[in-house]
Amino acid sequence: MWDGSDGKMAAAMVQMSCLYRGMLAVRATGIRPLIPGLVPAQFRAFSVRKEPELEENPFYNKYQDKIQKLRSSKPQEYKARVEKSHEVKKEVLGHSKQAEFIKLMEEELEKRDKMAASDGASGGFTKNKTLGSILNLEMIQEKTGEEIAELWMKFYSTKDTISAVIPSQTYEIIFKRSKSCPMFLYALPQREGYEFFVGQWSGHELHFTSLINVQTLGENAPSQLILYHYTDLKEKKGVVLMTAEMDPKFITVHQAQCLANQVQLFYGTQRQETYRLVETFNHHPADFKHMLVVAELEQSGLGSTTAAAAAPRTS
Repeated sequence: MWDGSDGKMAAAMVQMSCLYRGMLAVRATGIRPLIPGLVPAQFRAFSVRKEPELEENPFYNKYQDKIQKLRSSKPQEYKARVEKSHEVKKEVLGHSKQAEFIKLMEEELEKRDKMAASDGASGGFTKNKTLGSILNLEMIQEKTGEEIAELWMKFYSTKDTISAVIPSQTYEIIFKRSKSCPMFLYALPQREGYEFFVGQWSGHELHFTSLINVQTLGENAPSQLILYHYTDLKEKKGVVLMTAEMDPKFITVHQAQCLANQVQLFYGTQRQETYRLVETFNHHPADFKHMLVVAELEQSGLGSTTAAAAAPRTS
């Protein structure tokens, strides 16, 4: 999501790396059709002690370079992170030091936001990305929302990214909820099971980074996917335009689409039981059950569809 100087998700990472191990190897229960209308090496040899819990993780290989770099360049910091992880795992979730986590989260968020405001975004993502840098706003003033939506989707149909056109009323619900519940834990279906990602809103941007990335890099965990929501046309044309940037080393277009679909599933839902998971995650973290996220995902059909797309072909 961001590198060391981009702090938009650092606070969430502090809390999540303490509360969760990062991955859950469970199997999808069945294959269901996609819901219509949803937004469309080996290790280098280092003389260090191995951590079996990390290396047995089904998604470890995906992040092994970063883990090894941290081990070799900052061994004391790596050791401290591992020891902290072991210490927290001994506590029962729900009896852990939630107040301490939340306080640290708020302090870190305030500190990193100030740094981000002065330094701007970093890494391989676009800084201060605007709708005007993508569309000629003057040329579309006479077009209807439907015409603009068609142009937007056509423009991105040949690009290696995702896009969406969100009705203004739907986005108002999503954005209002993002203000009171800026973070959530998303489950991305993989062949081995589910990999967890943490998403945090910063204004109209939604940043994602994987939980194992957070466990190994802490507050320096980089953004791996950013969803940009442009509200320039929301009032006059009735649409909010969305596109994304991603790190292709870790996120495919299909996986980015799955995460974007989940934003609509959890933040844009009319089903209170579904949105309650988001509220619980933000306001009652000790009561949050990550398996309910998986259950909602599979019930919607998104989980099994993405897992099927990730599976190797047999013919």
